[in-house]
Amino acid sequence: MASSLIIEGLQAGYGAVRVLHGISIAVREGETVALLGTNGNGKSTLIKCVTGQVRPTAGKVVATIDGQQYDLVGRATEEIVDLGIALVPEGRRLFPKLTVEENLLLGAFRPKARQEIDKNLAFCYKTFPRLNERRTQLAGSMSGGEQQMLAIGRALMSAPKLLVIDEPSVGLAPILVARVIESIAELKAALGLTVLMAEQNFHQAIRIADRGYVLVHGEIALSANTPEELKQSDVVRKLYLGID
Repeated sequence: MASSLIIEGLQAGYGAVRVLHGISIAVREGETVALLGTNGNGKSTLIKCVTGQVRPTAGKVVATIDGQQYDLVGRATEEIVDLGIALVPEGRRLFPKLTVEENLLLGAFRPKARQEIDKNLAFCYKTFPRLNERRTQLAGSMSGGEQQMLAIGRALMSAPKLLVIDEPSVGLAPILVARVIESIAELKAALGLTVLMAEQNFHQAIRIADRGYVLVHGEIALSANTPEELKQSDVVRKLYLGID
């Protein structure tokens, strides 16, 4: 059974600085939803609220996992991971002095994932053959694209139901961005995942998104039900194409 995520009236920030102003979004079962916006508009803060790294000052964050609802506000990050919610963080955040395989195995921390280590490791190596080739290589010596594949693989090792991805294209060459985005779509289809992806690369994100939201100054400036609605939006035309 797939999972879903509902966020209602979310407010959050850092100290006296408020970043999110009453955000409400929904990620339904089996969807890939893109959270779009340029730098500094609150995408990463919203992701951190979902994963327990930032505590909201108001609002709800409710995940449904295998038919059961969980209020995520106030839960520690490790509790949220244990529910079956995995994060691929911005900047990858690997352990550079550990090998590829050691980084992957660290992803299998939650009890359910430990029972499926061999199966999930084999799946990661099948999905990303380059990781299999470099399983004994130190993560810090790999290219940016390889490290992004490793970060995604590490998240998959937790056997997630809901995959949250923060800026997968950052620091990658265009050809690698396309490959990473394609791999996310392939994994979603193969595993039946629900995906929330924060991304500033509009053109790549809409290739795999079922629908999306655009954040501007910590508010939802656009909620689109299809990729075509996103393309035709005046908000998107102004933000990404420079057309008033």
